[in-house]
Amino acid sequence: MRTEYPRPQFVRPDWLNLNGEWDFAFDDQNKGLKEKWYLNNEAFNRKIQVPFAFQTELSGIHDKTFHDVVWYQRKVEVPSDWSGRKMILHFGAVDYQAKVYVNEELAGEHTGGHTSFSLDITHLAGEEAVITVRAYDPSKDETIPRGKQFWKEEIESIWYTNTTGIWQPVWLEAVSEASLDHVRLTPDLDKGDVQAEFNYSDAAIGKWADISISFKGKSIIQARFLINECYEKRTFNVLGQHIFHTGFHHEGMTWSPENPQLFDMTVKIMDESVVYDEVGTYFGMRKIHTEDGMVYLNNKPYYQRLVLDQGYWRTGLLTAPDDNDFKRDIELAKELGFNGCRKHQKVEDPRFLYWADQLGFLVWGECAASAFYSEKAATRLVEEWSEIIERDYNHPSIVAWVPLNESWGVQMIRSDSKQQHHSQALYHHLHSLDNTRLVVGNDGWEQTVTDICAIHNYNHGSDDEKAKSTHFKEELSTKENLLSSQPAKRKIYANGFSHRGEPILLTEFGGIGFMTGEDNGWGYTSVKDKKAYVADYKRIMDAVYHSEALHGYCYTQLTDVEQEINGILTYDREPKCSIEEIREINLQWHNEIKSK
Repeated sequence: MRTEYPRPQFVRPDWLNLNGEWDFAFDDQNKGLKEKWYLNNEAFNRKIQVPFAFQTELSGIHDKTFHDVVWYQRKVEVPSDWSGRKMILHFGAVDYQAKVYVNEELAGEHTGGHTSFSLDITHLAGEEAVITVRAYDPSKDETIPRGKQFWKEEIESIWYTNTTGIWQPVWLEAVSEASLDHVRLTPDLDKGDVQAEFNYSDAAIGKWADISISFKGKSIIQARFLINECYEKRTFNVLGQHIFHTGFHHEGMTWSPENPQLFDMTVKIMDESVVYDEVGTYFGMRKIHTEDGMVYLNNKPYYQRLVLDQGYWRTGLLTAPDDNDFKRDIELAKELGFNGCRKHQKVEDPRFLYWADQLGFLVWGECAASAFYSEKAATRLVEEWSEIIERDYNHPSIVAWVPLNESWGVQMIRSDSKQQHHSQALYHHLHSLDNTRLVVGNDGWEQTVTDICAIHNYNHGSDDEKAKSTHFKEELSTKENLLSSQPAKRKIYANGFSHRGEPILLTEFGGIGFMTGEDNGWGYTSVKDKKAYVADYKRIMDAVYHSEALHGYCYTQLTDVEQEINGILTYDREPKCSIEEIREINLQWHNEIKSK
């Protein structure tokens, strides 16, 4: 059972973990809403381990057939010392549409399979609460944001097993009427400031906000002010007039993969004698921008060595079996010489982002795409992105957003002005919500407006295909060759759009298939032993590092996933070859520059 506090960027002390055993039922005839079938305890004829989807081994059910409507139920004893406080029910993620009932009354509903939502159930719960959840996941609908979840029952190629229903933690929280509802933290490295935007409940007006900011245990800011409105904005100077606190001479007090330094922040809502609410959070002083065709981190050119990470596990699919699994994936990636990842077609659990913040690991955040374009699909994607940014904005590890991938869900974007407008709208929408990060318009090809020219190219060929290998190296060698290439018979920019000087990164390539066990599968090319794997990896990376135009990359991929065996690690996170050898190859360019 997942036991850690699920929301590390907004921590409260009084909470109840609702992961674990729930009653469960398939409702293939969709009886539930018509007959209040879910009120009949006999309808719940199975048990399930939340937060694992019924398709997973860890759920205790492990049924991979399609069931579009499922139900959950659990009785919760409310702690006696919660009397007089609000009870907030939180869901990390429920795929795809959720209706939540408490003691037989509808508490609320949410659409979107990848983002969190919360419900105030105070008026419905007494000393105990019977929580019932109906999840509807239309398995064959190609217009919902589904990412790698396949719309056919038999998985194949790059498409994987579906995830239906609850797949991230569930918890109940006691909150005072006078509370902090949200805090948005924006670092301004150039000024040494952090801007804090607070949203309070109505009952907090007239009370005091007590703010404490510390760095490595040392107090930096102590502030107290009267709450006059439900929304307030405050700016705190945390670097002071100290050059060594900045990143000018060395890392100072900034955040980076090499020095993931964080500031801790506590917000209390109180009067002279009573603390009504207390929230713990953190932030990093970090800046990302582009300049002269390069990506800059903390005002210095920064070469991104990313790895594609799809965030699947054999026994949990999209849900990590344990919190340490998030941590270990990042540690393994860093040991391999990568300084970040592109989270592919998945909005990752906040606990992964927490460990990325703590350990120092860049993250490109990406939402699952729909397979087919429609007006409804476009609306759904915009709505999910709004919720993603609201939830994950404070994480310093996230340096880029990827709203579209390889023209998925915008299959005619090359020439269709409507789909081009959708791409541009997403780019500007994300920047309108978050102007502190880069936005990668359409990762792979057929790009419209974008902060990074992101190119996918798997045409490296096998070691014995000398012509392909030479052509691959030539395509990567110069800016002109990269921009004129059509690696998947797709133009790098959509009709009417062109390169505007943005940095060029190779954001999918490699994918060497290597089977170490009994799993059958495929890769973009394949090798038969460890020695050949390392040699082929080096051949491909040599082409990348000898490019005059590339300013970073994202290698495919960190781990095997189901039938895809092109990971550096197996599905169970076992290295397929020497970690040290891969690390040496990944750091070859960095070490060459450092030695000069």
